[in-house]
This record gives sequence, structure tokens and C-alpha cells, in this order.
Amino acid sequence: MLNNKYIKVLGLMALIFVFMSVFAFDLDAQCPMCKMAAESNLKAGGTQGRGLNNGILYLLSTPYLIIGGIAYVWWRNRKKQTDEGLEEAAPTT
Repeated sequence: MLNNKYIKVLGLMALIFVFMSVFAFDLDAQCPMCKMAAESNLKAGGTQGRGLNNGILYLLSTPYLIIGGIAYVWWRNRKKQTDEGLEEAAPTT
């Protein structure tokens, strides 16, 4: 059975979700200067927009790679500690 506190939290989260869904705003993802430069380059037949998109993807992937690297090092050290703990607990004959 759910606690009264959890029902209030779930209700608040649902209300926030509905509010954000109903009042969604269109936002520009680029600064005005970058957008203007990319649009004018595309009209002239250039490929600057492709480079801009690649740069955005590069910047997007960097935090995930850092967190993934930290998680891998943590997992490897944790596994090493667990293996050492099992070796110490194993009976020797």
C-alpha cells in the first residue's frame, strides 16, 4: 500500500508533467549569431551546418564519456575488492 506522502509526491509530479506538456515553448537551440551564420551559409550552398551539428554532437557526448569512464573504473575496483574478499573467505586446505 502506498504511503500518503508518496501519493502526494506522485500527484505533484503528474501535475508538473501536465503543466510542462501543456505550456511547452519553442526554443532556439543555437545562439542567434551561430544560427544566422549557419542559415546564410546553407543559402550560399555551403556545408557549415553539418560541421555545427557535428560540434554539437561532440559536446553532447563528452559528459557521457566522462561519466562512463568513472563508472567503469568504479565497477572494476569494486569487482576487484569483491574478488579479494572471496579469496580471503575461501577455506585453504
